[in-house]
Amino acid sequence: MRIAARFGRGGISLAALMIAVSGTAASADTLRDAFVSVYSSNPTLTGARAGLRATDEDVGIVRAQGLPDVSATGSYSEFLKRSVNSPSAPIRALYGRADATVPLYLGGGVRNQIKAAKARVEQGRAGLKGTESDIFAQTVAAYMDVLRDLAIVDLNASNVKVLDTNLQASRDRFQVGDLTRTDVAQSEASLAGARAQAESARAQLDASRQTYLEIVGKFPDNLEAPPPLPPLPAMSDDAVDIAVENNPDLEAARQAAKAAGYDIGTARALAMPKISAFANADYTDYRGTLARGVLAGGGGTISQTDKTATVGVQALLPLYQGGEPAARVRQAKARQSQAIEQATAVERSVIANVRTAFSRYQASLEVIESSQTAVSANELALEGTRAEQGVGTRNLLDVLNAEQALLNSRSTLVTARRDAYVAGFALIAAMGRAQAKDLGLDGGSLYDPVANYKRVHGNIFDWDMSPRVKPVAPSTRSQPSVSAVTVPQK
Repeated sequence: MRIAARFGRGGISLAALMIAVSGTAASADTLRDAFVSVYSSNPTLTGARAGLRATDEDVGIVRAQGLPDVSATGSYSEFLKRSVNSPSAPIRALYGRADATVPLYLGGGVRNQIKAAKARVEQGRAGLKGTESDIFAQTVAAYMDVLRDLAIVDLNASNVKVLDTNLQASRDRFQVGDLTRTDVAQSEASLAGARAQAESARAQLDASRQTYLEIVGKFPDNLEAPPPLPPLPAMSDDAVDIAVENNPDLEAARQAAKAAGYDIGTARALAMPKISAFANADYTDYRGTLARGVLAGGGGTISQTDKTATVGVQALLPLYQGGEPAARVRQAKARQSQAIEQATAVERSVIANVRTAFSRYQASLEVIESSQTAVSANELALEGTRAEQGVGTRNLLDVLNAEQALLNSRSTLVTARRDAYVAGFALIAAMGRAQAKDLGLDGGSLYDPVANYKRVHGNIFDWDMSPRVKPVAPSTRSQPSVSAVTVPQK
């Protein structure tokens, strides 16, 4: 409770922030809009849901082994050539048979298979939560990449305009003998480099927009600034405690180890006795052709139909199976050990990811603070350098260098803000607080993984099959290929 309260101090939640930002601008896309689009139409997420629905069916599949099995067979035969030594053989026959088997005891195999299947359903649900977190983290990164690259493109465009003005001024001053040809060449070189840098920035923006399209399903449209992140833990150990308790990937690994434990009981059942009850009934109709030749010579009557029925109990006691049961048990135990070690590995990975995200977030905050200082200082430096150039104590190269330093510091500030937000959200995701319910998405009802399980859990009807499969996530092929890269004018 102490950690949870620390995470949510001030009564602020990520869901509340997402809802609050949703009404900031009617004509712009918000981060919450991107989340809603991803939640409803990202193919990785919709595919993960389908995978979980397939896992749900495993419970019914293994339960079927412990339920009655009823079957019927029928045939019609025409005996075209009969043995000469069997004059009473029929010419034709209609045959039907019904069989029913009811398992009474299967050594605990089915019970353990059902428990293992249920544990794997829980594993699948945790895995789906992990997929949600991963996709939302990718969405945040793509969203922030577009905002960052847009800002850098604008900065570079402004720099090109400033340097173009500088070049024109240098040429004018060269005409009046105030500057040398070298000064003009330096201005031309700086402008050419700035234009090349601007084109690279536009290309990077286009790549980020394409990544956004891949994840969200649409091109970004006038993105709004994201809402502030909720207060994060002040210490990395607090974040680790939350993650170990809530991280969905770690929960999935724990459920996998639990399922592997039940697999041992399934393997032991191979050496256990098995008891079942059975019943069968047969019906044969010879269509008036049984003993036809015999009756024609000696008279009398023979029934042309035959009915039999049998009920009983059968037991199977395995005595020797070549060592397979023991091998299966040893194999299941080894796999349980592997699953336990894998859970430990996942825990280590989660802890490392939390600490890394925490460190990156803290470092990005420091970079933001330093970059803001650098931007202010470089603005003053550029202003002073220009003034000093006017009185002859600074040359043109000093001005160009000051302008480049200011551009670099502004770009660093923009990148640091992006890195801080992405790292902060990655920390939230690693702590298990970045699923749809945490984000307060109400762009349609949230997907309920339990609803499908309840629907199929008790269904034992052989013909209750799902309708034809239809795609959920739309293709992006119809989206226009809008490029931010401009063709240089000759």
